[in-house]
Amino acid sequence: MTSGDEQAYTDYGDTGHTRTRLPETDPYGGAPRRPTRSSSRSLITVVGVVVLLIAAIAFANRGDRSSGGGSTAKSDKPASAPTAPSGTRPVNTKSAGVPTGFAHTEQGAESAAANYSVVLVSADILKPSMRSEIVRQVFVADQQAALTDKFNKAYSKQFLSNIGLDENGNAPVGHTYVSRTAPLGTKTTSYSDSTASVEVWCTGVFGMAGNDSTNPVTSDWFTLTLQLQWSDGDWKVNSFSQKDGPAPVPGDDKASSADQMAKAVEEYGGFTYAR
Repeated sequence: MTSGDEQAYTDYGDTGHTRTRLPETDPYGGAPRRPTRSSSRSLITVVGVVVLLIAAIAFANRGDRSSGGGSTAKSDKPASAPTAPSGTRPVNTKSAGVPTGFAHTEQGAESAAANYSVVLVSADILKPSMRSEIVRQVFVADQQAALTDKFNKAYSKQFLSNIGLDENGNAPVGHTYVSRTAPLGTKTTSYSDSTASVEVWCTGVFGMAGNDSTNPVTSDWFTLTLQLQWSDGDWKVNSFSQKDGPAPVPGDDKASSADQMAKAVEEYGGFTYAR
């Protein structure tokens, strides 16, 4: 994360809102590149060994599940890993595009945190016309007035101008401002019937897509910590903070053109996230 003018989304108050990365001289940040791939013959050999190992493991597991009478016990299913998705639908409703009605459970709290992370680090929150509604849908009632004031000060006319947007949060003609977040996982660090603290590991793309953009779209990795409160029959955010990473070693992917990035944002819809 760069400092000074290169930090587009600044932390403020106790909210610790995340940000858009501006271009840097070294797009890989000095991180080591992916090792050079081996020859095709070596690759075929490795794949062959892996396939044989998988087949052997599958055969052994099948044998282990067999009972003395030749039948398989249905209750011997392995427990789900902690990071495995539950498969439960998170909500059935949305209000102003924000999912609502999360279950009054730990799983419901994690689903709420994941979906609220997407909203809080979106291009929509930069638009004054949508910001107040997002705050109303996401935060507990007694925090809404103070947070609306903090958001309005943070996303001032000058700030929006610095990242290439007008006072209404709109990009110039022929450009598309991109701010899209994808949660990769959630972790509850504390839980009760009335409160929960949930960490959400995220990646995202941020920047201005346009042929003459000085703020091209780049990727970012960060973790949001949301303090949730059960309020009016739903999980709402009381406060949140953000930190960098964990981030992987950058890959060898070829960067797409500005037009391709803008088209992808317009054509590919987002998701409602479940734990």
